[in-house]
Amino acid sequence: MADRRRNRGQRVPRARYHRTTPPDRDASAVQPGGPYRDAVPGGLLTSIITGVTLVLTLSQLVLSQEQGPVGDQRERMEGAMAFRKDVEDVIKEPVSPAQPSAFLPSLVKLTKCHTDALQDAIADIDDDNLNDQVGAFTENVKRNADAVQSNLEGSQFGEFDVVFSALNYNYSWKLYAARRIRAENEDVLTEEAHHAFDELINALELFGPAREHFKTLYFQWALIDLSRTMLYASVPALLTAVAGVLYLEPALFPETVFGVRTLVVVVSAGVAVSLLPFAFLLSYILRIVTVTKRTLSIGPFILRETDRSRDLDWD
Repeated sequence: MADRRRNRGQRVPRARYHRTTPPDRDASAVQPGGPYRDAVPGGLLTSIITGVTLVLTLSQLVLSQEQGPVGDQRERMEGAMAFRKDVEDVIKEPVSPAQPSAFLPSLVKLTKCHTDALQDAIADIDDDNLNDQVGAFTENVKRNADAVQSNLEGSQFGEFDVVFSALNYNYSWKLYAARRIRAENEDVLTEEAHHAFDELINALELFGPAREHFKTLYFQWALIDLSRTMLYASVPALLTAVAGVLYLEPALFPETVFGVRTLVVVVSAGVAVSLLPFAFLLSYILRIVTVTKRTLSIGPFILRETDRSRDLDWD
């Protein structure tokens, strides 16, 4: 009994456990095959799939508006033929040009001819102010028309040159200037001069709808090209991103090239290839935004600075 009591009174030494520091959670990140190894390729893979799918969906939505019942298609056909008939009556041709790159120059050439007729019509009017205004106006129209015609030579529809040349022909200011000169000199104008102004204004009024129509066609054309280009570019982009997720190992690229690690070069090249679809999308958006901003208004509304004659700047 005494031995038992002595044993109970003795303090039993506790086992000491050495606390070990838990492994660093980020330590595996720098090791080959770490959890952050495929962060960039994985993010690019998700972005490519989402972006291409979204663009193709929007493209199909926009292009589906061109489809419709036969009644709607017939109305569109009648409207197009009526407009071409109006242009043929103005340009004094039995058939108007079929190509946009030839249709627009015919209207530009027509306005140039009407300015010559206007200058001849007022030659006998003894009014220095009218002669100065018409002289400055016709000079501006001829210079702008010659530049547009030279830019449209050899152009094909689908190229940005056709739309860009149409944008450079500032018909809005010309229409405003012609109406303003006619209104300010109403009392001194002869019947021949009135007729010349009417012919010129009618020609300028036809250029606006023609430009808007070809702009819409260009947008649809460019949207189709964008969808096809993004599909082509998405194939190598997806393959590159998938290869980065599955096979990229830092240990495979220990060498350096000109003092730069080979891994940096490989990853940079993979990112560049993966971003190709977005580069094409950015270029398309920039073109569309530029064209849309410069053609917001139709008719004699001037929203931006244009190439105009200083002699005709009214307050």
